[in-house]
Amino acid sequence: MNFFRDILNPFRVIKILLFFLIVVFIAFVWYIFSGVLPKESTVTFGVTFSQPFAEQMGIDWREAYSAILDDLGVRKLRLIAYWPGIEPQDNQFYFDDLDWQVREASKRGAEIILAVGRRLPRWPECYVPDWVKSLPEAKQEEKVLRMLSMVVEHYKDENAIKVWQVENEPFLKSFGECPKLDEGFLDEEIALVRRLDLVRRPVMLTTSGELSDWTKPALKADILGTSLYRMIWSDFLGHFRYPIPPGFYYKREKLTKWLTGIDKIVLIELQAEPWGPKMIYETSIKEQGKSMDLDMFKEVIEYTKRTGFDEAYLWGVEWWYQRKVQRNDAFWGEAKKLFR
Repeated sequence: MNFFRDILNPFRVIKILLFFLIVVFIAFVWYIFSGVLPKESTVTFGVTFSQPFAEQMGIDWREAYSAILDDLGVRKLRLIAYWPGIEPQDNQFYFDDLDWQVREASKRGAEIILAVGRRLPRWPECYVPDWVKSLPEAKQEEKVLRMLSMVVEHYKDENAIKVWQVENEPFLKSFGECPKLDEGFLDEEIALVRRLDLVRRPVMLTTSGELSDWTKPALKADILGTSLYRMIWSDFLGHFRYPIPPGFYYKREKLTKWLTGIDKIVLIELQAEPWGPKMIYETSIKEQGKSMDLDMFKEVIEYTKRTGFDEAYLWGVEWWYQRKVQRNDAFWGEAKKLFR
């Protein structure tokens, strides 16, 4: 009885467990934020290109895309198969615009990561055709799988496509206008892509570098893509710079690889554009400069070289091109140095 009271008392056990968890948490934080930073590494840069965002920015998306390939000299691209553009009407598929992007990249020997699914890069995160929106979630998922099948079948023989990205940051619950994650359905999407692609291209899942767990997507994917943001916008804090050293990403990458066995982790979304309370095309140049000016752009690049990643896809090429068209080619010129 005394043994139970003194050793196995539930309150004592709870206190011991809490103390253990606190120690583990402190050790984890110490490991992530301390230690010697990696030496500056050579990074291969690419970009993400979004046709709808380019159109929202008021630029000619074909001219911008051609300039990305020929003037900047980009040879690593993430392209996006947005559902509303691919299937504007039920079972009526349109691939012309994305075909053109893939074809032009292929002509120049560029390599493509193709993002597919319902949740894809750029706000509002989930892209659903108007004819789907009134359907119940179960029916929407059926339509997603049909669309996914059509996209993979259409592009599975394109040699320029090297990786399938399935959905975008699916485990990030705090951002985007999206339905609640159904992990079982995500597994179904991944299995479908793998089954249809006889070339057996790797499947990438993506995650937030600062706000999400890396292990869950890493356990499901062949490649993990993470984001890296330096200056963000919060309705509560306003503009906010993450007080995170480069070693945070380096240590987190090593820890994730050790825990999950995944071989490759890349920076798939590297902030190189402003972030404020409104969309960029609704924001003045002065306001844009609060979260991204030329000095910040350069700092992001130097910071990235200290994270240990060897591949990074910049986020904001449509904005650089808009500024170039507006007779300010500072960002465009600085970016050229990365691809030459």
